[in-house]
Amino acid sequence: MSTVSTSPRATEDSVTPRRHSLTEGQKPGWTWMAVAAAAAVVAAGLTVLLSGAFNVVGFVIIAAILYIAGLYVATRVMENRRRAADGLCRNLVWLAFLVALVPLVSVLWSVLSAGLPTLIANPQIMAYDMKGITGIDDSAWVEDGKPAGGLAGGFGHALIGTVVITIIATLISVPIGMLTSIYLVEYSRGGWFSRAIVFFVDVMTGIPSIVAGLFAYAAITWVLTLVTGSKSTALQSVQMGLTAAIALSVLMIPVVVRSTEEMLRVVPNELREGAYALGVRKWQTIAKVVLPTAISGIASGVTLAIARVAGETAPILVTAGFATSINWNPFDNWMTALPVYIYRQLVAPTSPTAADPSTARAWAAALLLVTIVMLLNLAARFIAKAFAPKKGR
Repeated sequence: MSTVSTSPRATEDSVTPRRHSLTEGQKPGWTWMAVAAAAAVVAAGLTVLLSGAFNVVGFVIIAAILYIAGLYVATRVMENRRRAADGLCRNLVWLAFLVALVPLVSVLWSVLSAGLPTLIANPQIMAYDMKGITGIDDSAWVEDGKPAGGLAGGFGHALIGTVVITIIATLISVPIGMLTSIYLVEYSRGGWFSRAIVFFVDVMTGIPSIVAGLFAYAAITWVLTLVTGSKSTALQSVQMGLTAAIALSVLMIPVVVRSTEEMLRVVPNELREGAYALGVRKWQTIAKVVLPTAISGIASGVTLAIARVAGETAPILVTAGFATSINWNPFDNWMTALPVYIYRQLVAPTSPTAADPSTARAWAAALLLVTIVMLLNLAARFIAKAFAPKKGR
């Protein structure tokens, strides 16, 4: 006859369940919902109590503060201080992200709500200019109750001016910026000359845009004075698309230099050393090894630099003037860009007694400008992905 021996440990395990589990010491999953509901109720009461009426902005601010504080206390009580601090930091990061989205969403909503109806009802304004449009036309449009004929005038000349000026500025800035970056990364050895270049590039990054416009204006004036031999140069001959492109290139060059320099420094030195070991010359290594490897980031940086200067107003206003008709020649006469057109339509309406048509044109042009900048940013992401080096297995 066999006897079964039992130990106190086995008896205790068979009688009492295990006390430790994967979920022990964790707050329930519905805790955040309960805290959010309580924060909303308290915030609504405090908003009405403090302001005398329900205020959406005040409610959101108070509710967010109460939610973050309440969730921290709940986590501290139910779990521990480390997890409570971790949750507090995570919630603060999310709050900062949402706060940063508020102005972006607000701007996009304002531009869409004010500019999209005008573009839908009057698509012809993207092709027409303001030549021959007077306050009489705008007053008649308002008095007739926005007739089916559509809004007179448009910003086709400003769209063409923006494209022409930006293309010329890009053709000036990209070669200078890329060659400067190649020198800093591949040829300089940290001497005084390279340090001076870096210093001046940093200074150029922070200069006001109006200073760039004044520089371009002075430079073209000086060149025309040397060419013509005249002591005074007419304002009309200085303000043109080329002058505006030079002003924008002053703003673009430091952005291109910095972005290209960072991308070139990311390229591993092993690739350069391998090319040199095979007997490849330095300029061939840069052209066929270094630049193709970094072309993704370089193209993305150039596209972002173009988007950065496409919306500049002050330098173009100083250097290109303001025209009411289409001008394809950047070397002669005034040329208008979209930012300048928006500014002039708002501060100097075509009809001072009927400003609604000018305001409608300004919002429509603003929507088109925001769309162009957004497309350039999307193009930068696409280029970065398309030209990125293919990963191996």
